[in-house]
Amino acid sequence: MLDENIYWSMVEQSIKKSTNQDEQENYLVTEIEKLTPTQMIGFRLRTDKLLYDTYTSAMWCAAYLMNGGCSDDGFEYFRNWVISRGKEVYLNALENPDSLILQKDFGDDDLYDFEGFWYVALTAFENKTGEELYDYIDDSFVTNEENYPSFEFTWAEEKPETMKKLCPLLYEEFWD
Repeated sequence: MLDENIYWSMVEQSIKKSTNQDEQENYLVTEIEKLTPTQMIGFRLRTDKLLYDTYTSAMWCAAYLMNGGCSDDGFEYFRNWVISRGKEVYLNALENPDSLILQKDFGDDDLYDFEGFWYVALTAFENKTGEELYDYIDDSFVTNEENYPSFEFTWAEEKPETMKKLCPLLYEEFWD
């Protein structure tokens, strides 16, 4: 995996140098292209690790509330959005997803997802090498999406009080 400090520095710079997700995505692709191919792979592996760590029922509750529903893919894109907001936002959300209430004004088109963030390393790698990054990642990498942990949901849409208990601030802001 790419060094965590380098990773977060790149993400933080992308936030400062952009005003929307398209600009942030383009900035990151350009910056990742400056890395070695091994570091590019490491960027993707670091992203996968961060996604793995946020694969929780409480985080899914936050995604559900903020986006008015949340599919499997939507949850992936939501967690990419959380990462794209920077280290502090990520760590706070990891500890308490309800802290994302402070980010309520940073959703593009009123959706809190960022699918393109997931692909920045793939795009940069292909641009630089002409090859597919996935060809260089071993499927046994512990934190890839095929190895996500199983969990029981601790909330249910049909029982809104369960969502309110997990994420009271997000519930108050987003639940209709």
